[in-house]
Amino acid sequence: MKRLKESHFAYILLAPCILLVLLLIGYPMINNIIISFYKIPLNPKLPSDFIGLKNYIDTFSDINFYKSLVTTILFTASVVVLSTALGLFVAIYINREFKFKKTVKALIILPYIVPSIALIFSWKYMFNNIYGVVNYILVDVLHLFNAAPLWFDNEYSAFILVVLFSVWRFFPYAFISFYAILQTIDSSLYEAAEIDGANGWHKFKYITIPEIMPVLATIVTLRTIWVFYMFTEVYLLTKEVNTISVYLYMVAFARKDMGKAAAISIILFIIIFTIILSGRKRVLKDAGSE
Repeated sequence: MKRLKESHFAYILLAPCILLVLLLIGYPMINNIIISFYKIPLNPKLPSDFIGLKNYIDTFSDINFYKSLVTTILFTASVVVLSTALGLFVAIYINREFKFKKTVKALIILPYIVPSIALIFSWKYMFNNIYGVVNYILVDVLHLFNAAPLWFDNEYSAFILVVLFSVWRFFPYAFISFYAILQTIDSSLYEAAEIDGANGWHKFKYITIPEIMPVLATIVTLRTIWVFYMFTEVYLLTKEVNTISVYLYMVAFARKDMGKAAAISIILFIIIFTIILSGRKRVLKDAGSE
C-alpha cells in the first residue's frame, strides 16, 4: 500500500512535465499529421481542402525528394561515422596525464560551444575566392591552382566542406561522452590484459569497445537524428548541398505548400524512427552478446 501511494505521488509530480511534453510535442505532431491530408491555402482566412493522400503521392512522385534523401543519407553517414571515430580517437589519446591537459580539452570543445553563425561565416571567409586565407595559400603561396576555386559553388567540393565543417563542429560531443566513460573503466583490466600478452588493438577490441558500447549507441542515435535534420549549417554555408531539410524548407516556405511539407516531415519521421530503432537494437544486441 505504501509503495502504491508513493507511485501515485510520483505520477502527480511528473504530471506537469508530461502535460508540457504533450503540449509542445504531441499537439504539433497530431496537427502536422492532419495538415498532411489537406491543401493549405496561402490566405489563412480561406478554408483548407481535404485531398487525402495526394500530398504523399506527390512526394513519392517527386524526383527531387529522392535526390535530397540520398544526399542526406550520404551526408548523415559521413558526419556520424567521422565525428564519432574522431571523438573516440581524441578521447583515448587525451585519457592520460600530460602538461596543459585542461587547456587542450578546452580547445577541443571550443567548436561545440561557439555559436554556429560565427563558425559558419568564419568558414565562408576562409574559403572566399577573393580574400580567403585558404585560396591565398593554395593559389598565391603553393601555386596549386591557377585561379581561386569557388569552393561553395561546386556541389562536390561544397558537400565535402559541409561534411568537414559538421565533423569539426560536432565531434566534441562524442569526445566529451567517450572521455567521461573512459574515466570509469578500471585500469586493472588493461594491466591484466597486458600481462596476458594483449597488444593495443586487443585491449581496445575486448575491453574498451564493450565498456563504451552503451555510450556509443547513444551517441550514434542522437547524432544521426540531429544530422539527418540539420538545416542551419548546410543552408548558410552553401546552396549546392540539397539535403532533405533544405528540400523541406523550399517546399514549405518557397513554394508555400504546407500540406506537402507536412507529408514530407511525416515520411521522414517514419524513416528515421525505423533506422534508429533497428540500428540501436542491433548495437545493443551485439554488446549484450559480448
